[in-house]
Amino acid sequence: MEKRASEKDIDEDALRVGEPGHAAAGLTGVLVSLQRSREQMGVGRTVRTLPLINQRAGFDCPGCAWPDPRAEDGDRRKPAEFCENGAKAVAEEATTRRIGPDFFARYSIDELAERTDYWLGRQGRLTRPMILRRGDGHYRPIGWDAAFDVIAENLASLGSPDEAAFYTSGRTSNEAAFAYQLMVRCFGTNNLPDCSNMCHESSGVALKDTIGIGTGSVSLADLEHADLVLVLGQNPGTNHPRMLGSLERVKRRGGRIVAVNPLPEAGLYRFRNPQKLSGIVGRGTVLADEFAQIRIGGDLALLRALTGLLVRADDAVPGTVLDRAFVASHTHGFAEFFDQARHIDWTATERATGLDRRQIERIARMLIDSERTVVCWAMGLTQQKQGVATIQEVVNLMLLRGMIGKPGAGLCPVRGHSNVQGDRTMGIYEKMPESFLGALEREFGVTVPRGHGMDTVEVLHGMHDGRIRALIAMGGNFAAATPDTEATERALRGCALTVHVSTKLNRSHLVPGETALILPTLGRTERDVQESGEQFVTVEDSMSVVHASRGRLRPAGEHLLSEVAIVSRLARRLLGADHPVRWEAFESDYDVVRDHIARVVPGCEDYNRRVREPDGFVMPHPPRDSRTFPTETGRANFTVNVPEPIEVPEGRLLLQTLRSHDQYNTTIYGLSDRYRGIEDARRVVLVNDADIAALGFADGDLVDLVSEWHDPRGGVEERRARRFRIVSYPTAVGCAAAYYPEANPLVPLGAVAERSNTPVSKAVVVRLEAPADAD
Repeated sequence: MEKRASEKDIDEDALRVGEPGHAAAGLTGVLVSLQRSREQMGVGRTVRTLPLINQRAGFDCPGCAWPDPRAEDGDRRKPAEFCENGAKAVAEEATTRRIGPDFFARYSIDELAERTDYWLGRQGRLTRPMILRRGDGHYRPIGWDAAFDVIAENLASLGSPDEAAFYTSGRTSNEAAFAYQLMVRCFGTNNLPDCSNMCHESSGVALKDTIGIGTGSVSLADLEHADLVLVLGQNPGTNHPRMLGSLERVKRRGGRIVAVNPLPEAGLYRFRNPQKLSGIVGRGTVLADEFAQIRIGGDLALLRALTGLLVRADDAVPGTVLDRAFVASHTHGFAEFFDQARHIDWTATERATGLDRRQIERIARMLIDSERTVVCWAMGLTQQKQGVATIQEVVNLMLLRGMIGKPGAGLCPVRGHSNVQGDRTMGIYEKMPESFLGALEREFGVTVPRGHGMDTVEVLHGMHDGRIRALIAMGGNFAAATPDTEATERALRGCALTVHVSTKLNRSHLVPGETALILPTLGRTERDVQESGEQFVTVEDSMSVVHASRGRLRPAGEHLLSEVAIVSRLARRLLGADHPVRWEAFESDYDVVRDHIARVVPGCEDYNRRVREPDGFVMPHPPRDSRTFPTETGRANFTVNVPEPIEVPEGRLLLQTLRSHDQYNTTIYGLSDRYRGIEDARRVVLVNDADIAALGFADGDLVDLVSEWHDPRGGVEERRARRFRIVSYPTAVGCAAAYYPEANPLVPLGAVAERSNTPVSKAVVVRLEAPADAD
């Protein structure tokens, strides 16, 4: 089948490799933003759309959850309050390309399955509900009423509501998330897995245990006024580019930054601020004062050494380093922690981290000298086997010096997708507390289940053994985002029903159950007009600020429904016309949904009025607001965390999966990872020169990646991802990196973080093998 020029797929032999970058953003970032926007939206639509991103009268960026400047903090929003990847995210959603029934008539599902994720995403916006019935080779159009009938009939035929799972991505609005979880619980299950299960679940578990609330404790103003910022396991230049502006303000105010990462990322070196002339024509601002190139999995050992050095320093001169008053008044478990913290095994620490003792001591001195410290982290910490313990040790470090509930100091887990934190606040969680479930029952006069539901990994296991027969996904790309790709796809195909509420075509649509539906929905950028008039939705950013988002563009098609409308209509069909929830009112006027949110969700009182304030409102956070800690002990808890070294056999490497600069989560915007000097290919593995030579390969060789996992029963499981090009890259010795979702097949479904059940995508033991069919 001949490809049109606009359907160009990836030619992996076109790989071009240059020098890694040493600065992020600048004029190139501006030009790429404009070029990609023009390609997808055209000139006129670009001019109308980009100025609306993250503005008070506009829409929240559908990319990351980095917060916007707030007037009460003295910050003013810029005319261009977005980054390069935000522009790409908006261009993808606001594209003028369309997918209708003729597209699905032209391409069979088998033909589409042969295409790459990059090609699928470039085809355009979905415009009609589509269905794939058992035995069909093509998706076919279906009306909305008929689609809801199919879904409701399939769900009603299950042996139990617990045989269905209802997934949510972080793009869903607060209103849609609240309505969705209510529908699911009224149906009779708490099976509400979400994308948090695969990314920041370790943060939530660790923070709830230690400070009593699973969210970060800082504001944007706190971060920007810190004396010292530690950036751990995070690449802000690609994943949260607007964070670079905040780090630049830290440096302008005299603060210092420590970056800890296995790869030397451009955004950790220097930022060329495209909002300033000096960022366009000058050299920009050097960010990291100290770059600690840690080995994968060594973060807990590093943090243990740092806490130990602080304890020893105070032990030598009592009261000069630790905040003894804070520790005595606000913490629990200090004595046990103190006894073990004083002992540092430097041989084990240097072996685990790959860092020199002198560098670790320099970082400890920076911590001691800092009066206001913020620690930021992302999935480099959370997606490790000891992810929960590692974040608990971050908390230990901050508790020692009273760095929680103090201006300019605190904990900053940097969330990914734009409303992933808001979804959890609204009840998208398989283990919501009794207080929330009881409030739902009192508010709506319904009965909801109490038993814990399944998270994402548990759902996949449930699909394999027949306990889960249906998957409804509100956004996201379940098949590509989850680990162990072959097992995941087998699990999905074993379902009786799969339903995906989507804006764009993605891999999950091509891994169908016996019956599969695609339900097209409005994007964040589009006008949402219902019976009561034009609507807006709300979201919560990574620093707990809840604010409004107003779509301004004409919808991509006349047959699209909003997420709130899809949930409301499905709920009416599924639960019956006499159900006590006023689902018609939900769809007609989102103020009705928000009034219910105000009476059910703690911290959301007077919701409708507060979200109409220009900058919205900040959710309560007792540790930040009053140094009160809603834990079982009533105090912040010190914990004892023992690093477990990762055993890497000789001839193997420790692999982490990561994003290209030209993607966001599973959405591939393009083929330019320019900060790493990699162009026009994605099946690459980044390996240190020393490891390439030791393994007997050469830069540019074609290899298969084979993961080796020791399962709990004592066996060794292998998984293979074929035909990757080796790229010489200055990553830490003994470590390697590859893009996801291409490397997801290597992550076993059973390899999960302790307690959080998050897939361990940042520490996969692999070997490189020459493929049997190599050229």
